Amino acid sequence: MTPDEYCQQKAVQSGSSFYYSFLFLPSNKKRAMTALYAFCRQVDDIVDDTKDPEVAHVQLKWWFSEIERLFQGTPQHPITQALAPFIAQFHWQQRWFEEILQGMQMDLVGTQYATFDDLKVYCYHVAGVVGILSAHVFGFQDARTILYAKNLGVALQLVNIIRDLGEDLSRGRLYLPQTELAQFGITPQDLLDKKNNPALTQLLHFQAKRARQYYQDALSVLPALDRTHQKSGIIMAKVYFTLLDEMAQDNFQVLHQRYSLTPIRKFWIAWRTHQQEKVASYKQRFLLNE
Repeated sequence: MTPDEYCQQKAVQSGSSFYYSFLFLPSNKKRAMTALYAFCRQVDDIVDDTKDPEVAHVQLKWWFSEIERLFQGTPQHPITQALAPFIAQFHWQQRWFEEILQGMQMDLVGTQYATFDDLKVYCYHVAGVVGILSAHVFGFQDARTILYAKNLGVALQLVNIIRDLGEDLSRGRLYLPQTELAQFGITPQDLLDKKNNPALTQLLHFQAKRARQYYQDALSVLPALDRTHQKSGIIMAKVYFTLLDEMAQDNFQVLHQRYSLTPIRKFWIAWRTHQQEKVASYKQRFLLNE
């Protein structure tokens, strides 16, 4: 199995919305994004699936060393071997991969966040940086696109936090800020008891509104000339926010069930958004040429 095949298998098996967002990329960029996703999946699985935190720390430490080897030109793992051809091509920086690993470490040493400002740091490490790396693959001409990519990453991570609330609690993690839990009169024990609490529904609608605001803030700074290049991020957002809308319509029963979209529906959303963005791009070019 080649490094590219290894990454492809990992991406397909996950069924992630991330994978559907780059189906329409040119082959070279699709390979880069598949390798990047495989890296994120690999290190996230260390945190989620390793029972002993000390073992997880050791494994993440190995990945820090492997990232050093990657940027020195001597990667050992199939994923880093698949990433290697794209380091120079897309101007990826070593510190961005290290920041993702630091985000994984945060999951091992901290299980709660006092304020949203604290949570935002975590979201940057595990999602905002991925947005920045992805933006370099998709291509951009205006530096404001990097701010768009970072905010988009945070927006998508906030959706993940809502969706995974029950699953994260089972792992001993609670990402909802403590100050906001207190604001809505909710205790961690209420969540563990899976109480049907109207206040929790209100809190999650509050969190959903924040996620949507981050997405709108991201779009507001995305320069028009870069929108076509960044289409894959917009596709990803459409999939995520379709899921968020479904959870909201069901009043966020996230403590009792896991919400997901079927693969065919994810593909449909991705294809439809791809077509819509293509039409919008044609219209923009027509107006510019008038």
